[in-house]
Amino acid sequence: MNRRTTVLALGLAAAGTLVLAAGCKKKPPTTTETARPAAEAPAAETRVSPPPASRPAGESPDVLSADLQELNRKGYLKDAYFDYDRADLREDARTALAADAEWLKRYRSVQLLIEGHCDERGTEEYNFALGDRRANAAREYLASLGIDGSRVRVVSYGKDRPFCSQENENCWQENRRDHILITAK
Repeated sequence: MNRRTTVLALGLAAAGTLVLAAGCKKKPPTTTETARPAAEAPAAETRVSPPPASRPAGESPDVLSADLQELNRKGYLKDAYFDYDRADLREDARTALAADAEWLKRYRSVQLLIEGHCDERGTEEYNFALGDRRANAAREYLASLGIDGSRVRVVSYGKDRPFCSQENENCWQENRRDHILITAK
């Protein structure tokens, strides 16, 4: 009898569940006629940025039609210079990089390489690390100005590729730089 009671109880529970489920009122699907219109948001003012200023002298609308060597020789991208034994950006370096960022925003397909350079003083290992910090400082600054980091590669040459080979402060200053090259257009 115990088994019979269990089966009867389960049967009654199932029947009760079916009765309750059938008795629930279903919501009809929403149609376009019954849908309530969304509350209209106040019209936002649309701002359009002004057109870019006139092109720099010597820059034609088809700048990217030149080959990479020509683009780099024309000097569209400026180098950033550093103080002795420093990797933080000076004000003149920030100005140069800001101009580079504006040019890169106009030509969004351009990719570049930032070469970190140092003067001849210091060990090779130290100068490679310093050149890397300098190149990364420039890359981070360009990123803060809206340049996608995937467009920028960095390399450090330390003191291996000097621009100037004399042993004086003016020459050393020319070697403490990030040299920026266009690598793809």
